[in-house]
Amino acid sequence: MPETKSETEYIKSEAIEETGRDAPDTGEASGSKEADSGLDAEPPELVYTSPIEAPDRYSTKSLDRAANAHLARFTLGVSPYGLSSVFYTWWAHLLGSPGKQVQLMEKAARKAMRLGIYAGEVARDPNAPPCIDPLPHDHRFEHEGWTRWPHNLIYQSFLLTQQWWYNAACDIDGVRERDERVVSFISRQMLDMMSPSNFVATNPEVAQTTLREGGTNLLRGYQNFLEDWERAISGKLPVGTEDYLPGRDVATTPGKVVFRNRLLELIQYTPTTKAVKAEPILIVPAWIMKYYILDLSPDNSLVKHLVEQGFTVFMVSWRNPTAEDRDKGMDDYFEAVAEAMGAVSAIVPDRKFHGVGYCLGGTLMAAKAAQMARDGDDRLATLTFFATQTDFEEPGELQLFVSESEVAFLENMMWDQGYLDTKQMAGAFQLLRSADLIWSRYIHEYLMGRRQGMFDLMAWNADATRMPFKMHSEYLRKIFLGNELAEGKYRLGGKPVLVRDIDVPIFCVSTTSDHVAPWQSVYKLHLLADTPVTFVLTNGGHNAGIVSEPGHKGREFQIRTTGENEPYMSPEAWQASAERQEGSWWPAWVEWLDQRSGKAVKPPKLGTGKAPFQAIENAPGSYVFQR
Repeated sequence: MPETKSETEYIKSEAIEETGRDAPDTGEASGSKEADSGLDAEPPELVYTSPIEAPDRYSTKSLDRAANAHLARFTLGVSPYGLSSVFYTWWAHLLGSPGKQVQLMEKAARKAMRLGIYAGEVARDPNAPPCIDPLPHDHRFEHEGWTRWPHNLIYQSFLLTQQWWYNAACDIDGVRERDERVVSFISRQMLDMMSPSNFVATNPEVAQTTLREGGTNLLRGYQNFLEDWERAISGKLPVGTEDYLPGRDVATTPGKVVFRNRLLELIQYTPTTKAVKAEPILIVPAWIMKYYILDLSPDNSLVKHLVEQGFTVFMVSWRNPTAEDRDKGMDDYFEAVAEAMGAVSAIVPDRKFHGVGYCLGGTLMAAKAAQMARDGDDRLATLTFFATQTDFEEPGELQLFVSESEVAFLENMMWDQGYLDTKQMAGAFQLLRSADLIWSRYIHEYLMGRRQGMFDLMAWNADATRMPFKMHSEYLRKIFLGNELAEGKYRLGGKPVLVRDIDVPIFCVSTTSDHVAPWQSVYKLHLLADTPVTFVLTNGGHNAGIVSEPGHKGREFQIRTTGENEPYMSPEAWQASAERQEGSWWPAWVEWLDQRSGKAVKPPKLGTGKAPFQAIENAPGSYVFQR
């Protein structure tokens, strides 16, 4: 009877066939004691080469990367594979849910009946109330023309269809809540594309304008489209941004660049008071944005406000990375911030400083502060976070775009070009609010032929920065998907860092309409921090809620401090008990900083007067102009 080959021998022979060389010797054919004893010896680690581990002789991996990189240019970086998988899961479970199918058929019949009854009521009374109202944030059907036939029936039918699709996407046994939200989100995007407000014939406001102007509105819209297209393909910023040039119109607070490395410039602002607080402020914005959101026009500049209140302010201005920076990782960004901290300590020696982080800059500051606490570095006086998440378990609608499939897709795209482009980032953010950021602009600028007015915050929003391949991949995999910072697994200096090690007071600001960092997610800092946390919830969005200068109409906020030994409160309980105040939250933050600052001192010089912390050039520096 022929001898049967062992599994190891088969694997060895396949490895030889694939690689063209002998697999490493396991000792089974030798005269070792293990072989002589007839016992199966445990093979050493990596003793043979598996076919799937064979060298990529035909560059198949590179072919995959190249194919997906080119595909990503057409999908704005959104993975079609992950979406296809989610939709297949939803569809398969829907097919296996006859009860849900019956429910959807019933809902479709009831909605058709509601629309029919409404049509009859409108025939008798043109002012009959609608059978379904738009959502509070949906302003597409506010023009009075939508109240008249046939447009009233058209938009009511659309809203009923939109509601039916939401019911179809949700509450299906066996489908994860995240997958249901993805299906609901994508179906809403598809419906928004087909909204009656997007077409000349079905939008009463556009139709009336077209008849009144003899179609010249469409001609102007076509010219607007051509101008926008030319600017996009040539790499120019949108129309109107030329009126908001950094250093001339925005980012005008006087100061000097006092330090520069490969990733950032450090700006120190000129004092305007005879004495300043002893402790300076170091602000670290997110590396996906230009810093001057915090130094916009003179009347809404947070930097100018702080300087006028007697603070010495330092600001990080990130460099706009290129393909040459593809291998810059998270450690490089942490090291760059550490060097900026060293510059602050050299310019204002023997003083602690207030650390401030905005969005991802706040996440970076949280990890850095935890490392400093772990290693006994006590230079921080306080920490302040603006719209910052430290726990990414529930990161809001952005999680719809970030999955294993999406990260792999983005990595292929970034591998090809060396960075994540600003247009690819903007695509995802615009989809989160497509009705306002995409279709509203399409209607006003291309169908109505009317340019929307530009303002400083909108101009800043168009002036984004890129992210290096390695850094963005590490951030998505470790901090966003892996949630390593919240779970105590993220490592700095070879050892994990824990947010609970931070032992300085924290001031944390979140906003009610934040689609990037939902306030309930930001609030989870209370679960991680073991220090007093003053939490502020202000109205507005991710950016507009932070740029909330005193005198800004319609602003209000809630504030409450949770003590170190105080029991945890749920977000809902906190919101019900926190003090509500009218106006800007900026004065409350300044008062909080005042209470944790020393006596006033003579303003420090701008820089140390010698390298590497000498004044290099005037603010806003050079990096802010990089495109």
